[in-house]
Amino acid sequence: MRLDPFYLIVDSADWIARLVPLGVKLVQLRIKDRTPSEIRAEIQRAKAICAAHQCQLIVNDYWQLAIEEGCDFIHLGQEDLAVADLSAIRKAGLKLGLSTHDEAELATALAASPDYIALGPVYPTILKKMPWAPQGLDRLREWKDRIGGLPLVAIGGLNLDRIAGVFENGADSAAVVTDITLNADPEARTLEWIAVTHIHAVDQ
Repeated sequence: MRLDPFYLIVDSADWIARLVPLGVKLVQLRIKDRTPSEIRAEIQRAKAICAAHQCQLIVNDYWQLAIEEGCDFIHLGQEDLAVADLSAIRKAGLKLGLSTHDEAELATALAASPDYIALGPVYPTILKKMPWAPQGLDRLREWKDRIGGLPLVAIGGLNLDRIAGVFENGADSAAVVTDITLNADPEARTLEWIAVTHIHAVDQ
C-alpha cells in the first residue's frame, strides 16, 4: 500500500472543507471531546467532502462509527488498540494505521498487522503533552528498517524545513497539524506542504 506523502490531520469537517479542495489526498479526522452524534455528523460530512475530491479519509479512534458509516480507514493509538475489536475491523474491510512511540509499542502494533505505522513525536510538539522524548531522525530510520515494506508516517513537530530530513530517513508520509492549523494562512501553507512533500517523496 502507498500513502500520499502529505498527511494532513485536522479536528473538524470544517477544516476538511477548507483544505481538501486544494489538493489534499490524505487526511485524518481526529476529533476529541464531542458527543457521539456530533462525531457521527462530522464523519459523514468529512466522508462526503473527501469522496468528492478523491481524498483518502482516515478516522481517528472511532472505529465503530467508522464501520457504521462505511468508512474504509482508521487510525488507532495504543490505548485504543488495546480495547478495539480487530476482528470486527478486519471483517468490515477497514485499513488500519497505528501510532508507536517506543519498542514495546512497535511490537504491539506489528502484531496487529497494520497497514501503516506512525512514529512520533519526531521533533518537540506543542500539540499535546507527550511522555516520550522527541524520537529524532535516527529512530525514524531504525523504525523503517524494522517495518520493511509497511508505510512509515512521521509525526510531531514537523515543518517545511524538516520535511527533507524525514523523507531522507525513511518516512513515506509526513503528518502535520499545527504548522497548518495555527498558520496565519492555512490555505497557502497547505499548498506549500503539498508541493514540497511530493518533491521530496519523488527524490527518494
